[in-house]
Amino acid sequence: MRILMQNELTLFDTSIGKKAVMAVTGLVLFGFVIGHMAGNLQVYLGPDQLNGYASKLRDLGPLLWGVRVVIGSCVLLHLTMVLSLYWQTWGARPVRYRVRHYVATNYAATTMWLSGPLILAFILYHLAHFTYPGIAMGNYEHNAEGDVFTNVINGFSVPWVSALYVTAQLLLGLHLYHGSWSLLQTLGLNHPTVNQRRRTVARAIAALVVAGNISIPISVLAGFVK
Repeated sequence: MRILMQNELTLFDTSIGKKAVMAVTGLVLFGFVIGHMAGNLQVYLGPDQLNGYASKLRDLGPLLWGVRVVIGSCVLLHLTMVLSLYWQTWGARPVRYRVRHYVATNYAATTMWLSGPLILAFILYHLAHFTYPGIAMGNYEHNAEGDVFTNVINGFSVPWVSALYVTAQLLLGLHLYHGSWSLLQTLGLNHPTVNQRRRTVARAIAALVVAGNISIPISVLAGFVK
């Protein structure tokens, strides 16, 4: 019985188990980020298209809430594993290095533990801003009747709001870059013959998401979308 109980605990008690959980939840979140971006980019097709898309999502009812629960659970579980691995690594090294030499790691990797909580804070802000309760960040009224297009235009017409979104997307890009790299490594794609290709794929995913997301507030500020 003791052996069976120990085996059940190893998934969350070992670094490999935690990284596996991070990989699975990260894969789910990658899919959501791409899908969310694709939905938001419909702002370029006009108010009827974007508002119609938002209406179809609301019509999903329980299914939509089911997806939200899954995504929210993945976010919290992913963040928990990141912080757990960080504290595990920190606790295993009671004496800090006086000088650090980053060889296999990079800036994105060393800031993963910090970017995760910051991105979570941004997600909560984003939900409060556009979804619930819907908060006007400038001299306008938030439209609670489902006019998503107008809310996007009004929201991103405030320069500091757009600047905050752009900054958050750059941070997300760093997180996605290292996350993609680590995810592919966890899935077994870790060999000198494929590492450069893996790095290229990770950069492409991060660049695609950042470019797509920041194009919206920039286009609104520049008057291309109105």
